[in-house]
Amino acid sequence: MNRIEINKEAYAANFIYLLKCLTGIIICYALYSYFPQYPFYWSLVSVAVSLSPDHSNTLAYDRMKANMIGCAAGICLYPIHTSNLIILCLGVTLTIFIGIALRMTHTLKSALAAVVIITLQEEQEKHWYVALERVSCVVTGCIVALGVTLLFNLLLSRKYSKQ
Repeated sequence: MNRIEINKEAYAANFIYLLKCLTGIIICYALYSYFPQYPFYWSLVSVAVSLSPDHSNTLAYDRMKANMIGCAAGICLYPIHTSNLIILCLGVTLTIFIGIALRMTHTLKSALAAVVIITLQEEQEKHWYVALERVSCVVTGCIVALGVTLLFNLLLSRKYSKQ
């Protein structure tokens, strides 16, 4: 019978990723609990999509920029009064084109999540403040993810510099 070998470095990296995700989710859930009048559940989605298992500050900043692209595309399309499917398709198309133009294709997942969050409309009547609330909650999730990434990277760099 073959033994399964565990790569300790990969295990440690994945454990750190788990801690980053849990930290981000706990912070956003606290916002969701303390401010129930705002849709901070979108922050939970945003933080989960924005965090990654690598330890790159550059990628963290790029994911935040990608979320801003998705938010901008979503807010531009929000006032258009047509079916949700058409708005979603336009938003996805616009977001991908902007991502390609800015050479940010590696972070399009975050941008696409943001555009879907902003443009998806459950209510029959569109209210402008709904889109703004969603943008602010998505941005909050991005800021939390960026802060968690920077904090963990700082702690890891201090740990490794002492060794």
